[in-house]
Amino acid sequence: VRLVESGGGLVQAGDFLKLSCSTSEDYDTTYNMGWFRRIPGSEREFVAAVSWSGGRTLYGDSVKGRFTITRAGTKNVVYLQVNNVKPEATGVYYCATTPPNNQHTHEALSAYYVYEYWGQGTQVTVSS
Repeated sequence: VRLVESGGGLVQAGDFLKLSCSTSEDYDTTYNMGWFRRIPGSEREFVAAVSWSGGRTLYGDSVKGRFTITRAGTKNVVYLQVNNVKPEATGVYYCATTPPNNQHTHEALSAYYVYEYWGQGTQVTVSS
């Protein structure tokens, strides 16, 4: 399974930002998907996750209310939308995917270690 992030780059504070995560043909659409980021000087941080159906989402405390995770109708592309992006959002954003696991709660999707496949990341730089 291969994941490819896109949509990063240099943006202005206050702009709308939309990141995409595309999957390879062997991707199983029953997998859950998540976004993480690594901000300079910080550990990897959970941003958002979405269930395989798109019906359940989960957000990190620092992004609630401004970030939105969605899945395309075909389930093989996941988006991360940011309204009014701020300079502190600067970092590398990674998407990741994991098969469903009945032993995990939905909240477990905030943990990086439950994910089996990761993309290479896309750099987002927000200028003030």
